[in-house]
Amino acid sequence: MNILLLGSGGREHALGWKLAQSTKMDNLFIAPGNAGTAAIGKNISLSPNDFYAVRQFVLANNINMVIVGPEDPLVNGIHDFFLEDENLKNIPVIGPVRKAAMLEGSKEFAKQFMNRHNIPTAAYKSFTKDTLHEGIEFINNSRPPYVLKADGLAAGKGVVICPTSEEASAELHSMLMESKFGNASAKVVIEEFLKGIELSVFVLSDGKTYKLLPEAKDYKKIGEGDQGPNTGGMGSVSPVSFADKSFMDKVEQRIIIPTIEGLKKDNIDYKGFIFFGLINVDGNPFVIEYNCRMGDPEAESVIPRIQNDLVDLFLAVSSQQLEKEVILTDIRFTGTIMLVSKGYPDQYEKGKVITMKEGIDSLVFHAGTKTDTESGKCVTNGGRVIAVASFGNTMEEALQKSYRNASKIEFEGKQYRKDIGFDL
Repeated sequence: MNILLLGSGGREHALGWKLAQSTKMDNLFIAPGNAGTAAIGKNISLSPNDFYAVRQFVLANNINMVIVGPEDPLVNGIHDFFLEDENLKNIPVIGPVRKAAMLEGSKEFAKQFMNRHNIPTAAYKSFTKDTLHEGIEFINNSRPPYVLKADGLAAGKGVVICPTSEEASAELHSMLMESKFGNASAKVVIEEFLKGIELSVFVLSDGKTYKLLPEAKDYKKIGEGDQGPNTGGMGSVSPVSFADKSFMDKVEQRIIIPTIEGLKKDNIDYKGFIFFGLINVDGNPFVIEYNCRMGDPEAESVIPRIQNDLVDLFLAVSSQQLEKEVILTDIRFTGTIMLVSKGYPDQYEKGKVITMKEGIDSLVFHAGTKTDTESGKCVTNGGRVIAVASFGNTMEEALQKSYRNASKIEFEGKQYRKDIGFDL
C-alpha cells in the first residue's frame, strides 16, 4: 500500500515508525514531516491544510490511504473534502469528518454533546465579547479556582486556571477583548474546577464499534511539580497505575460507550482515534476534554505498546470491521521525555544544531526538527524538539532509561522536566 501521513510532530513520527513496520506497506509519504520522519519514509513539502495540494499528490502517487495526524485539517474538514470528491471518495481517510472533529474544535460543542448524552463532566457556561460583563459576574458568583478555556483550537495552550476572581476576570478580558489565543478565544468556556488526577484514554472507532488502546498520562506544565504555563506536553507514561480494571470499567460504561452511542444517535460518522482527557475524582472519571486524534506526547508512549500491525487496524476502521480485531498490548511500561527549546512555550529560537552521541538505546521521535538545506545538519524547528521514549519493566525503569538517553542528545538551550511520573 501507498500511505500518506499528514503532520510533522512527534505523534506523526511515532505513527510513521509503527506504520513502516507493516508487511502491507509499500511507500510511506509524510507531509510535511520532519528530520526524523525522513528516515522512515519520504517527506513531502505540502501543508496538511492545503486540501487541493493534498488531492493532487494523492492522485499523482496512487495513494491508498490517508492518515491525519493533527487536529487542524480534521476540524477544517479534510475527510469531508475527500468524501465530496468523485476521485477521492473511495480512498480511506483515518480521522473523523468535520462535525465529529468539533468534539475538539469547539469546547462548547463538546460540552453540549456530553450534557445531551449524560456523560460526566464539569458544569460550565460560555461567554463572548458581548457577554463579558455577565462572565465577570459569573466568576464573582462562583467558587475558586476558575477554569477558563478558549472554545477553539489553541495548540494545547488555551486552558488557564486562575486562583482568584480578580485574576480570572482579567484573564477573561484578555481572552475575549485582546484575542489572547486569536480566534480560538472569541468564545470562552468557564467551568467548575475538578480536583483529582488526570489521565488520557484512547479508542479507535470505525463508526460502529471501538477498540480500547493503552492509556497514558501526560504532563502539560513547563515546570517541575506541575508549575508554570501549559505546554503541548512535556512527557508521558503508560500504563497509568490508578487506571485499574475497576476504574477502567467505569470509564467504558460511563464515558466511552455513551460517547460512541451518542455519536450514532446524533448521526455523526466517526472513523479514527478518540482521545478522552479524563480526571479521576475520588475514584470516578469525568471528561475534561475530547480530542479527535492521538495525543502528543502520549502517542510516543502508547504507539510503541501496540503490537498489532497498524495498517491492519486502519483497514478494519475503513471497512467497519474493527469488531474482528483484538488489540495486542506490550505489558511493559513506557516513559517519554520531551526535550524543548529554551523559552518554550513563549518565545524561543529555531535553527539550533542537534547532536546525538553514540549508544542511544531508546526510541527517538522527532517533533520540531528539520534538516538544514545548506549544512545538511539536523536543527531545531519548534518548541518541542525531540521525544525520547523507552520500555521498562517498571515505570521508574522506563523513565530512567529515557533520562539517560536524553542526556546524549544536545542542542543549545535544551530543557526538559526531570520529574515525569512524579505523582504516580
